Amino acid sequence: MDILGFIAHLAVMQGHADHDKKDVLDRAGKLVEQTAKDAIGTYKFGWPPLDPATVARKGADTPLLQTGQMRDSIEHTVVGDHVDVGTNDKKAVYQELGTTKIPPRSFLVAAAMEKEAEIVQMLGDHSYKGLLPPK
Repeated sequence: MDILGFIAHLAVMQGHADHDKKDVLDRAGKLVEQTAKDAIGTYKFGWPPLDPATVARKGADTPLLQTGQMRDSIEHTVVGDHVDVGTNDKKAVYQELGTTKIPPRSFLVAAAMEKEAEIVQMLGDHSYKGLLPPK
């Protein structure tokens, strides 16, 4: 393929890239969403231990997990060129960032950071695939 053929190929691939990009972003969002959900109730991200009084009150040593409502509210949405992963549970911000009475136990940012390399690889594979000539 000569340079003009490659330029024409890039123009054709642009239409395919937009659809594929949404798929990659959706897969990345699902990955971070599931990682965050899986961390709730565990010490996966090395959070400070719960206060013994909290464990006694809850009857279990399950950080961030009371009823499962916050965990179950985590979702992702592809918006244009990015994906949002979060929750509308008002308690989540206090847990993620901490307060004067509780230490931060990041589950959203920690999940994204844990999966960063995998997501970068997915995006790189997507970009590389878009540059290959058709078979």
